[in-house]
Amino acid sequence: MAVPLLTKKIVKKRVKQFKRPHSDRYIGLKTSWRRPKGIDSRVRRKFKGCTLMPNIGYGSDKKTRHYLPNKFKKFVVHNRKEIVERAAQLDIVVTNKLARLRSQEDE
Repeated sequence: MAVPLLTKKIVKKRVKQFKRPHSDRYIGLKTSWRRPKGIDSRVRRKFKGCTLMPNIGYGSDKKTRHYLPNKFKKFVVHNRKEIVERAAQLDIVVTNKLARLRSQEDE
């Protein structure tokens, strides 16, 4: 069985997503974040009790960034050769090296 390399605990500084200001007030405004640019905007001016704005301080630790909760990292493999090379690096065995992709078999 594969063992994760990451030993450090994954800490998320903020789990909730940042919501767009006034998205709860108007139906037409979606909740995805947009930076407030108005001259009188309470959110942009960072008044107490208002919606929080994303900033660099909420970033994850460099060593734990992009890791899954099970402490493995996801990566894309484009072809059969890459799978075999990656298996050799990780010291694991690929059971069927000569397998073809499903989409090629159906054609």
